[in-house]
Amino acid sequence: MSRFGKYRVVVTGIGIVSPVGNTREASWNSIIEGKSGIGRVSLFDPGDCSAQIAGEVKNFEPTATLSTPLYPRGKDQPPVTQAVSPREMKRMDRFIHLALVAGVEAYADSGLEQVRDKISATEIGINIGVGMGGLPGIEDTHNTLRDKGIRRISPFFIPQVIPNLAAGQLSILLNTQNTNYCSVSACASSAHSIGESYRTIQRGEATVMLAGGAESVVCALGIGGFAAMRALSTRNDEPTRASRPFDVGRDGFVMGEGSAVLVLEEYEFAKKRGAKIYGEIAGYGASSDAFHITQPLEDGDGGYRAMKNALAESELPADSMDYINTHGTSTPLGDIQEAIACKRLFPHAKNLHLSSTKSMTGHLLGAAGAIEAAFSLLSIRDSIVPPTINLETIDPKCAETGLDFTANKAVKKPIRTAMSNSFGFGGTNVSLLFKKADA
Repeated sequence: MSRFGKYRVVVTGIGIVSPVGNTREASWNSIIEGKSGIGRVSLFDPGDCSAQIAGEVKNFEPTATLSTPLYPRGKDQPPVTQAVSPREMKRMDRFIHLALVAGVEAYADSGLEQVRDKISATEIGINIGVGMGGLPGIEDTHNTLRDKGIRRISPFFIPQVIPNLAAGQLSILLNTQNTNYCSVSACASSAHSIGESYRTIQRGEATVMLAGGAESVVCALGIGGFAAMRALSTRNDEPTRASRPFDVGRDGFVMGEGSAVLVLEEYEFAKKRGAKIYGEIAGYGASSDAFHITQPLEDGDGGYRAMKNALAESELPADSMDYINTHGTSTPLGDIQEAIACKRLFPHAKNLHLSSTKSMTGHLLGAAGAIEAAFSLLSIRDSIVPPTINLETIDPKCAETGLDFTANKAVKKPIRTAMSNSFGFGGTNVSLLFKKADA
C-alpha cells in the first residue's frame, strides 16, 4: 500500500491540441516523425519584438461538430455536440477553447460515456492547470478601456480570463460534480494538476479525474514580457530550428500554446469496465528549489529531489527507467542542470533515453506538463522514444553526463517505465512516473 492511499490510478483517455496537431494521434505522429510546429507569429503583429516566432495551434475550430454526440447527463438529456458552441465562443478566452476541445477528446477516448449510468457525476472530478490564463483577453480589454472608457468593458471579461474557468467550463460541459479546481504553478501547473488528481483518487475521494492543462498567451504582453527577460530564442530566420534543447547553440525557449487532458481512473473501476489503459501512474514527486524565482539550482538539486520522490513512491529500481521526457526548454542554464540531475539519480541506467519534445512544440508553459505526460504515455503504448530535434552539437556539459538525448531521430525499443519532468518559475519542480499497467 502506498503511504498516500490504497488505490491504484491508471490513465484511460488522452486528448491533445498542440502546435504539431489538433488531435492526440495527429500530434503524436508529428512528434515521432520529428516535425516542428514552430513558425512566425500570426496571432498578433510582433512589430519590432526581438522574438518573432512561436508554436501556434493551426486551423483550430473549437465549434466543430463532434463525430459522435456525448451524453454526460444521460440519454434523456440534450447531448454535447460541440466542444464550444458558437454562442459561447466569444465568452471564453482561447485557452478555454483549447481545454474544452482536448477535454472532450480525452473523455470520448476513455469510453466513460458507455458507463455513465454506472458512476455518479459526484465521483468524477476535474483539475486543469493554467499558468497565466487569459492574457490576450486582458490585453484586449485594456485596449478597450484605454480607447473607449470603463463602461465599455464586457460583462464577460472576468469569466473569460480567470485561469480556473478552463476547469469550470469543462466541468459544466461534461457534468463532473466532484472536486473542480485549477493548479497554478507556472510551467509546472499541469504536472501538479495530474499529480494532485492522482492523489485525490489514491485517497478514495474520487473515482475519475480529468486532469491536464491549457495555455494560450501568444500575444504582445506574453511574447513581449518573456522577450524582455531575454528568455526567448531570437532565431527568427530559422523558426523550425530555434528550439534546440541540450544543443550548444540554444539561445532560449520558444513560446507554444495548446492543451492536453488525461482521464485518470481508479484501477479496479477501469479494469472492471474493460477500459483500455495507457499506463499506470506509479509515482509523483514535487519539490522546491528555495533559491531563485527564475534560475534553477546550479547542481539541479530541486529537480533531482522531485525525480527521487517519484521514484521512491514507485518502489522501482533506478536502473529500470526506460525514458525521461525532460523539461528541456532550450535555455542555457536549465538544460544543463536537468542533465546533471538525471545523471545523479540514474548513474547506472544503461538503457535510459532522454528527449525534449519541446524541440518540436515549443514551451506550452502551464500546459507543458500535461502534453509531455501524454507523450510519455504514448511512448509506452507504442514502444518508441520521440527525438530531440535540432540537437546538432551537444553542449559539452550535457555530454559529460554520458546520457543519451535521442538526437534527431526516434528510437524504437520496449518502454515499460517513463518519467515526465516539469519545472517552473518560483523554483517549483514536479516529476510524474508512469509504467505499463502490468509492470
